[in-house]
Amino acid sequence: MKAVIMAGGTGTRLWPLSRDNKPKQFQAFVGEKTMLQQTYERLGFLSKKDIFVSTNKKYVAVVREQLPDLPRSHIIIEPAMRDTGPSICYTAHVLNELGHGDEVMALIYADHLIQNKQAFRSSLNAAAELAHSTGMFGVIGVRAKYANPTLGYIRMGKLLKKHRSVDIYQLDSFVEKPTLEKAKQFLHSYKYLWNTGLYVGGVSNFLEGFKTFSPEIYKAIVTHRQYEKSPKISIDYAVIEQLGPSKMFVIPADLGWNDIGNWRALHEELTAHDDETLAVGQHLGIETEGCLVVGQKKKLIATFGLSNIVIIDTPDALLVIDKKRAGEVKQIVNELREKKRGRYL
Repeated sequence: MKAVIMAGGTGTRLWPLSRDNKPKQFQAFVGEKTMLQQTYERLGFLSKKDIFVSTNKKYVAVVREQLPDLPRSHIIIEPAMRDTGPSICYTAHVLNELGHGDEVMALIYADHLIQNKQAFRSSLNAAAELAHSTGMFGVIGVRAKYANPTLGYIRMGKLLKKHRSVDIYQLDSFVEKPTLEKAKQFLHSYKYLWNTGLYVGGVSNFLEGFKTFSPEIYKAIVTHRQYEKSPKISIDYAVIEQLGPSKMFVIPADLGWNDIGNWRALHEELTAHDDETLAVGQHLGIETEGCLVVGQKKKLIATFGLSNIVIIDTPDALLVIDKKRAGEVKQIVNELREKKRGRYL
């Protein structure tokens, strides 16, 4: 199995701490090590020769700095930022050119937090073995902690088999970012899981998937080698959701997983209760509950009578947002981009 750490994103929903020049995967939001370093260490059960990092060319230097043990030849450099579809097609193409076409590829995201390392290892190994023996694609899902309309969901079908202690199910369907009401309904059914995006499949099968379902990506990258002309599209839309249930299996796993994709997710991960206030830096809170306050060492932030608010203070930008709408920070980033206020990005 070749594990590919996806580390090319910009992390716009964690603005203003996550910026274009140093996105969230290269920062230490949880613990002393960066999210990239934690992800690399989590794959310690694999040989170093089986771990690769896919990233944008402008982040190569920081990847080398943070992962000095990673061979330089194992950094797959995306020629341009075209979303996860083209990125994964290019990665599969590179691995195939290196002679790994008959092996299984696991997609691991650098900005995901996984606390249960043993469950991660056993689930990934089970997925790799089944993907290799059947030619199917696998996805690892986790039980929803709360109704989350910003995440995609998976509906499981029948039980296919047990692999040691791991249950493996047929995929029934994907549900792309449901309404809040739907997400609440999903909480009451064991069949629905959060889609972690941890996909596993054969390198050659990924390439065949692009050739069949997204030929414009395949032609741009593999045939014409013109990456920048590839359409921007996620791997989910480009291939995964096109495969159909007969080609996919699901492994439900208790990973202690969190996609640190927005400030609410970070608050949830670092607090025991939703109404607990978490402060980083100098903070004085009176009648303040359920807030996340991130400030600077030499500046005091005082709050009075606030509930469920996120306050993120940086030297050049201040964010104040309702915690429930933390997933919408990307709109601010898009607005800044449209108004050409790049100094804040």
